[in-house]
Amino acid sequence: MVLEATIICIDNSEYVRNSDYHPTRLQAEADAVNLLAGAKTQSNPENSVGVLCLAGKVPRVLVTPTDDLGQVLNSVHGISVEGAVNLPTGVQVAHLALKHRQNKHQRMRIVLFVGSPVHADKNKLAAVGKKLRKCNVAVDIVSFGEVQGNAEKLEAFINAVNKNNNSNLVTVRPGAVIADVLLNTPMFLGEDASAVSASGFAAAAAAASRHAALQGF
Repeated sequence: MVLEATIICIDNSEYVRNSDYHPTRLQAEADAVNLLAGAKTQSNPENSVGVLCLAGKVPRVLVTPTDDLGQVLNSVHGISVEGAVNLPTGVQVAHLALKHRQNKHQRMRIVLFVGSPVHADKNKLAAVGKKLRKCNVAVDIVSFGEVQGNAEKLEAFINAVNKNNNSNLVTVRPGAVIADVLLNTPMFLGEDASAVSASGFAAAAAAASRHAALQGF
């Protein structure tokens, strides 16, 4: 299994109050985040996961990379809705948090949940992506809510950062369950998308879901 440190960036802007994903964009996003965090921490005991909220006055790290799933779930549960997303700044803050990870042998990955309009210029996003690529940071983007409006910019970003197919852009249409869609993507199946990695991540995800239910999330 890949040894990895991941920062999951959550869109907590005013747009995630919308109910085109049940029951709201924020809750649907949070369910997917919990599932993903659990799968990553349980697929390799030395993996670590952190959480960052993208909206507000400035992007803010809620939890630095940790193997404590309970701490991650608590931070997601307590997120408040405010303001708008500044994607380039959020990505740079996430990268900084990863650079300070305790285990330098861990590969670095940023997971972006984007459920509001991306106001940043396409060229600026591409430049940020190229910088991350040079630093060997992989990026997964989950686009929901404002799918069509953000498509061109997010594709430019993912094309710039992608290195040997280590980065992915997943689009979730309104009405779909974000967590269910992600289970069938390389984000859960692994870069090789093998049956073994798929079953392992599915088991870890199920265990994470049970853990979250027991914690009341």
